[in-house]
Amino acid sequence: MNEQELRQSLDEYGVPDHMHGGITRYILQGIPPGDFLTAVICNDLMNALGRADDINREALFSFVNWFYNVAPTDCWKSKKNMQDWIEAHREVPQ
Repeated sequence: MNEQELRQSLDEYGVPDHMHGGITRYILQGIPPGDFLTAVICNDLMNALGRADDINREALFSFVNWFYNVAPTDCWKSKKNMQDWIEAHREVPQ
């Protein structure tokens, strides 16, 4: 999935625009996300609710729905999966 397809799918699932960059960088470049996205990715929804701004709190179902239906299976569900994804997809500066 390229960046344009990724962003289009985020739009289609109702993920707020201000979160597209963090998700895109995480998926495509292995850049660690912020606290809210980390909680969502690690399937820690109680922590996600506590860290969400008002917009993200209202859209939490959209995030979960997108990760479940679109995101690569091995990039989410646990902290270990997230750490492994970052390690495998991290872009090394040249």
